[in-house]
Amino acid sequence: MRISELANATGVEIETIRFYEKQDLLPEPAREENGYRSYTPAHLERLSFIRHCRALDIPLADIRRLVSFIASPLEDCGDINELIDQQISRVKARLKSMRALEKQLTQLRARCDEQHQGQECGILHELVAAAHGEACACHAPGK
Repeated sequence: MRISELANATGVEIETIRFYEKQDLLPEPAREENGYRSYTPAHLERLSFIRHCRALDIPLADIRRLVSFIASPLEDCGDINELIDQQISRVKARLKSMRALEKQLTQLRARCDEQHQGQECGILHELVAAAHGEACACHAPGK
């Protein structure tokens, strides 16, 4: 199959497929006589694997490690477990950060609870104060 067919089958952009090839995540395909790349079902499977890992927000370096485990199926899977545990930790840290951001935005939003002119907007006042280095509702001293 050609690269456009592979892209359509997986939902991965052509440029991304080429990027994965350059990163050695996707094996380089054979070339037809006319120079077109010729992808196989193995490419489709690998690209689908990579896409699924990316949907789980697994970094490319970790995907590369997972691909190496696929190539060595008799290896112990302890390192795979550790890799996924690390990803879970990263996700938990991002969730904590997102909760803090939500709290900050909620505190900022509470500064303006009705419509009026921009010059009277509590949100704008807070953002301008923060731009001047002053404490604001979402970044109060000591937070």
